[in-house]
Amino acid sequence: MSWYDAAGAIVEAIGTPAFPQALARGLRDIAPYDFTVVFGYVGSARPLDLYDDFPEDRRRLHVEQYQEGPYLLDPFFLASLGRLTPGLWRLSEIAPDRFYQGEYYRNYYAQTGLAEEVGFLIAVNGRLRIVLSLMRKEKRFSNAEIRALKAVWPVIDAACRKHWQEVALHETAAEPAIEERVEQAFRSIGEGILTPRERQVVELTLRGHSAEAIGGMLGISPGTVRIHRRNIYSKLRIGSQGELFSAFLAAMVGTQDGGAAA
Repeated sequence: MSWYDAAGAIVEAIGTPAFPQALARGLRDIAPYDFTVVFGYVGSARPLDLYDDFPEDRRRLHVEQYQEGPYLLDPFFLASLGRLTPGLWRLSEIAPDRFYQGEYYRNYYAQTGLAEEVGFLIAVNGRLRIVLSLMRKEKRFSNAEIRALKAVWPVIDAACRKHWQEVALHETAAEPAIEERVEQAFRSIGEGILTPRERQVVELTLRGHSAEAIGGMLGISPGTVRIHRRNIYSKLRIGSQGELFSAFLAAMVGTQDGGAAA
């Protein structure tokens, strides 16, 4: 089937339950891949799983566990907050400089076993952003495949905006104020112990930034960042970024349950 046939099937399916499958089939004709997921983001609220084709044994990790808190450190989620131009992006293009050494990667993302993830970032309306992710288990997308996917961006963008423009934003109304939960979680890590600057270092470290990058963002030297990290570990009586990541997730669960995380 030619791309024109696939595009016709995508357009024909807009507004029907068959749309996501038609979209995935058309994209696989261009660049075969293993898994599709479409997350809808409204600010920092819990992501909406608009579509996925994961087998059941993978859905718990890629969707349910992701929605429980790790998404807050996901580069694609951060891109949805408006810091990146809509279009097709490789994860490696938008990730922080130490993403693959960071705790989000080591404690969560590495479990996926993916060779590569690329995502179409689409601004549906003034509030809703979606990320249409294409995931491969075995090998990275070639440069030719990326060019081919970028070539069909106008169709993908327009079709997705049309199909999901009526997503009921009230679906997120029952969720707790996630922005507040995030702030509470970071505050609760060492509340009354860490300084405001140390909390900034905690957040940027968890997001996967190196000491050099953090220093640039905060206007301090990398050496000062490392001193802050040593002081943070000492004050919290922990010995690694892994323990810091665990403390953040525990704090998120605590705020979700209405309790105070320790």
